[in-house]
Amino acid sequence: MKKDIHPEYYPNATVTCVCGATHTVGSTEKHLEVEICSNCHPFYTGKQQLVDTAGRVERFKARKEKAKVIPQKQKKARGIKQQKKK
Repeated sequence: MKKDIHPEYYPNATVTCVCGATHTVGSTEKHLEVEICSNCHPFYTGKQQLVDTAGRVERFKARKEKAKVIPQKQKKARGIKQQKKK
């Protein structure tokens, strides 16, 4: 390694979460503060909220049926305007 180009490494850096948990890790910073950690993250604590997706398919099918009932307006052909015959 080249000298004097690398940041100082702290093998016992402390990480503090807003929930109050502290961890010791290796880092280039002496002290880190984080908003969420493994002690308070919903995935790890089991307090994860499941998103209810049951109504999505029914809403899609209802929109599809509604689109079949209402006839679509016919689009005008774009392009060269037809000239009147003389």
